[in-house]
Amino acid sequence: MSISTLIILVLIGVLAGILSGFVGVGGGIIIVPGLVYIMGMDQHHAQGTSLAVLLLPVGILAVMNYYRAGTVDIKAAALIAVAFVAGGYLGSRWSLALPEIAVKRVFGALMLLAALKLILSK
Repeated sequence: MSISTLIILVLIGVLAGILSGFVGVGGGIIIVPGLVYIMGMDQHHAQGTSLAVLLLPVGILAVMNYYRAGTVDIKAAALIAVAFVAGGYLGSRWSLALPEIAVKRVFGALMLLAALKLILSK
């Protein structure tokens, strides 16, 4: 794995962690698009890898299915998971320092952007 790939995976993990701590989102909204659009993974690999990041707390059985199908990048998932922890800490600190309305607006804007991307993609 190249240094640039490592940096990108860590940045995806930190961003997902920050947004998870900040507005309660991360996996499907940040990690999957990051792996698809930045890392060039196909959708199944991105979904399997994202689930591997959240393996124990969310979807161990789903990850087992993706892993058996050969669509989980364990190294990428491990790097993102470590960065996700740090990002989650930072995001929660930032979120708690802001008024609730500001956090709601950030969350709403993220959801709207994700929805528009899905609706308008070919």
